[in-house]
Amino acid sequence: MKEPTSSKDISLKESEMLLLRGTAGTVAIVKAGPHGQFFLETENEEIVLGLEPHDLIVASALSVDEKTEKGLKCVLFMIREIRSPLIVLPKNHPASPRLPIVVSAGQKTVLNCNITPGTHPNQDVLCGSNEFNGLEVTGTQEGVHIEKLPECEVVKVNFDI
Repeated sequence: MKEPTSSKDISLKESEMLLLRGTAGTVAIVKAGPHGQFFLETENEEIVLGLEPHDLIVASALSVDEKTEKGLKCVLFMIREIRSPLIVLPKNHPASPRLPIVVSAGQKTVLNCNITPGTHPNQDVLCGSNEFNGLEVTGTQEGVHIEKLPECEVVKVNFDI
């Protein structure tokens, strides 16, 4: 595996979704948009996330194909447009290993391949494939700032269903 590049700024509009296509995983990124409040449900509490329009909602999958990309778009659409809450499973929940897509929301997200999917209430860390380990994505006024971007295909698509 090649070492990640240093950094990259990519423009991203609210009407677009950014896809990072690797060989073993896919990352999808959208702007949080104008809604501002998102809800994070844990086993014990409901947390209100206050996001700025330029903050990001990031989804990660451990697969690479057209069906995965449709699923990523659908999950992001459910959260941003339909206002579905983000759900955090308790540690050792039996569904964790079966989660095909996990999501994080906030100003900055760091991908980590050594965490249990779906169990981290801190919205700055997200499970990802090995090739994206250490990838950092930060929302900017113009789009997305990416640190430690590995060799992968970077594609923008319309964010509509």
